[in-house]
Amino acid sequence: MKLHSKILLGLIVGLIAGIITNQYLGSGAQPGLEFFISNITDPIGQIFLRLLFMIVVPLVFASLALGVANLGDMGTLGKIGIRTLIYFLVLTVIATFIGLFLVQVFQPGKNFDPAVQARLMEVYGEGSSEVIGRSKEIEFTIMTFVNMILPRNILRAIVDMQMLPIILLSLLFGIMLTKMKPPEVDSMKRGLTGLNEFSIRIVDMTMEIAPFAVPCLIFGVSARFGLEILKPLGMYVLLVFTGYVIHMAVVYSILLRTVAGVNPWKFFKAIKPIMITAFSTSSSNATLPTTIRVSEEDLHIAPKIAGFVLPLGATSNMNGTSLYEGLTVLFIAQIFGVDLSLTQQAMVVVMTVLTAIGTAGIPGGSLPLIVLVLQTVGVPAEGIGIILGVDRILDMGRTVVNVTGDVTAAAYIAKTQGEPARFD
Repeated sequence: MKLHSKILLGLIVGLIAGIITNQYLGSGAQPGLEFFISNITDPIGQIFLRLLFMIVVPLVFASLALGVANLGDMGTLGKIGIRTLIYFLVLTVIATFIGLFLVQVFQPGKNFDPAVQARLMEVYGEGSSEVIGRSKEIEFTIMTFVNMILPRNILRAIVDMQMLPIILLSLLFGIMLTKMKPPEVDSMKRGLTGLNEFSIRIVDMTMEIAPFAVPCLIFGVSARFGLEILKPLGMYVLLVFTGYVIHMAVVYSILLRTVAGVNPWKFFKAIKPIMITAFSTSSSNATLPTTIRVSEEDLHIAPKIAGFVLPLGATSNMNGTSLYEGLTVLFIAQIFGVDLSLTQQAMVVVMTVLTAIGTAGIPGGSLPLIVLVLQTVGVPAEGIGIILGVDRILDMGRTVVNVTGDVTAAAYIAKTQGEPARFD
């Protein structure tokens, strides 16, 4: 059995085991269940996740710097960079409109049971206060973006896994390599190649424990919440996943066929390991090693292109996140009876696109930014507590959309460079 099949099987087993545990033990066994999750399943899952997070920074730095250096000159880099960013922006805007369209047509927040709303706020009120507290630390100004890209202390950015400064440093490093001459540049490239290979080996080793770690991660989520939390929020969850499916099956498929020149069915089949890893980790950053490996080995995308586009996409291309944020803001507005004008909805689109780009590629990274959008259009920020219980489930889905969009971008850029993706 292939590794990704083992991971998928483990995910299903963990999900079913968690739901059965929740149904049979119920709330009366929560202390014992929490002890089991906190001391057995969560540690196993976290070991897997943290091994992946540990290697993300050296992998991003080596792959991106090498990718830029191997592109050869600033003219090629500029063309590829502009095409990549435009592709990211177009996908993000389309995803946002899909989310807004669905919530406007089906209006899941209208006639929401006030008793259910009160109970959700009671259960997740503390969590919403924490999210709101984190959002207050973010103030979007010109200096906000300057600080996001150019922090005063790059070492602190590395420790905090702030990927934008790391990506900028990698780009600058690669650009400087294009201006250097042998033998210095050759030795630097050999060092980066060695670091890249070392990182990939660590990832391969880590993925061997994924069939055991993934069911542990999923068990914790499903055992705590079961199916209960889905009942009052069922329409909302269904709409979000419908948006994910539309964006994947329609938008990505059209772009793959027209601008990347590849068969969508073969493409999705080839990147199955990426999608399974994304779903189980809920993190674009943690999935990045697998994304690069599969893109190079199974899609045969040139390393210089994969090494440039994919790390950039893991931070800047958040299609699933933008769809989710836009839909969620209007859903919460409907629950509180706030009718947003066309101007306010346009503001939601702009804010959603901008905040999606700045979202951390980690589980729950979009929540503080949703609070910012809510506050901007006059919707009570405390409403974030209503959806906290299902956010992890939705996070898993939107991460799949995010990383799949990154790979479609790499396939598109590969086609423009005369090196289209191909399948074995």
